[in-house]
Amino acid sequence: MTTSGTQPTLVFSHANGFPAGTYRQHFEAWRAAGWRVEAIDRLGHNERYRVSSNWPHLRDELIAFIEGLGTGPVALVGHSLGGFLSLIVACRRPALVNALVMLDAPVLAGWKAHSVHVAKVTGLIKKVSPGRIANKRRELWPSREAMLAHFAGKSAFARWAPGVLADYVEAGSRPDPHADPANAPGGVRLAFDRSVEAHIYDTLPHHLGRLIGRHPPRCPVSFIAGTQSTEIRQVGLQATKQLIAEANLQHPDRPGQLMWMEGSHLYPMEKPADTATAVLNLLAAMKAGN
Repeated sequence: MTTSGTQPTLVFSHANGFPAGTYRQHFEAWRAAGWRVEAIDRLGHNERYRVSSNWPHLRDELIAFIEGLGTGPVALVGHSLGGFLSLIVACRRPALVNALVMLDAPVLAGWKAHSVHVAKVTGLIKKVSPGRIANKRRELWPSREAMLAHFAGKSAFARWAPGVLADYVEAGSRPDPHADPANAPGGVRLAFDRSVEAHIYDTLPHHLGRLIGRHPPRCPVSFIAGTQSTEIRQVGLQATKQLIAEANLQHPDRPGQLMWMEGSHLYPMEKPADTATAVLNLLAAMKAGN
């Protein structure tokens, strides 16, 4: 997995609303396998890289982060938002990337992408995207323990593997700067600003099909889909399969794959060990880091 004694680098990008620390178990597994693992903590929170339609500044944020590592080409792994963003970087700056693994980030193209474009232009996107829920998300608790109990009581989080929710609360909370120490000692609020989360949803890229057509990634591409993913059902996998197939034509000796993981769109949180192992196997097949 190494070349000339150097450690291969994996740059991970998180899903919307879930800071990188949520994926601690994945990072530990990848590091144990010999990878240097790096990640931006919270995409979209740097004032220099504001969220806008099709995420050009988020793209630039990830590019600047990779360049700042001072390594050669890296393996990009991304979940949902992070998968789309990793694909965009692989298309725009192919020399930076030697392999791409997308976790439940189905490529939006064709008429569905056009529909998203129209929804964005007309403002309808704010009424139909998950951003409408993000904007109303609870953001303040008296303590991290209360925050943990709040999420533990929700059915979606009940499926998560042991320890992952605690990692999310640790990474996803910060001291509340407005808390009154006398009345709410230890008060915490969401670290991932809910307005940023909503804006990311509302500016979902509608240009991926065109981008891939004009600037296809030059590295092998793999994809892991959740068997119960609502996002996969909504978008489909036709464009994703085509992306992998065309990349494989360029790299027949380093084939990418499409595989399935039992679980929802958040299967990385539900099955972190299985997901981490699957990513390692895909990277090995694509000879990333060699």
